Amino acid sequence: MHFLPSLFLSHGSPMLAIQDTPARRFLQGLGAALRRPAAIVVVSAHWETMGAPAVSLAPRPETIHDFGGFPRALFEIRYPAPGAPAAAERAAALLEEAGIAVGRSTVRGLDHGAWVPLSLMYPDADIPVAQLSIVRGASPAEHERLGLALAALRREGVLVVGSGSLTHNLYEFRGQAIDAPAPNWVSGFEQWMKARLDASDRAALLDYRRAAPHAERNHPTEEHLLPLFVAMGAAGPGAQATRLHTSFEHGVLAMDAYAFE
Repeated sequence: MHFLPSLFLSHGSPMLAIQDTPARRFLQGLGAALRRPAAIVVVSAHWETMGAPAVSLAPRPETIHDFGGFPRALFEIRYPAPGAPAAAERAAALLEEAGIAVGRSTVRGLDHGAWVPLSLMYPDADIPVAQLSIVRGASPAEHERLGLALAALRREGVLVVGSGSLTHNLYEFRGQAIDAPAPNWVSGFEQWMKARLDASDRAALLDYRRAAPHAERNHPTEEHLLPLFVAMGAAGPGAQATRLHTSFEHGVLAMDAYAFE
């Protein structure tokens, strides 16, 4: 049986939903390149919980517009995918079997870390979707452990997607053009991550904050990289990473995407 990979996707700015870029065109073709999943569980940088992860059991998740100052067209987008409460409960059960406490929400909708990439991958909104939160203040290793607990989902036709951004320092955004070149502190970090992922150097990746060049400058806070470690873990021990896409937006956002198998 061919299992689904787990994915890490950089979702960049919400403008990805409407602005033509290499990353947007990549995502528009990605869904068709994968075996069709029975359901999707998305771990988004934009849902953080305290102390323990949580799953959303919402049967009809609302489209959350969790941003401001963008064009009206973005706020008019709805992604009416059905919820995936059965997949969410299965994820919760797997986490609990691994000794990880789990919260449950019956109302949490899809934030833009989920619906922006999924609206490009699966525009028909016909695949059930549930979200899993990241845990504020928990380490990369703790998030990898979440992913390891979820590895069985891939055998059951569930696509596990970590949605964040390979680099994410919006304090460094100064109105640069969408196609502005990446400064060395961004490209150097992106290249280090690729080299370590290619080498399956788990120890260095989990210690990226100390080991990688310009780590804190690229991630003043960690929430946009933590979904990568969940995706890495969800492929199981010894996961191999394949880079599916690389580009930069506004110089400071590395839009890399990885599959783990």
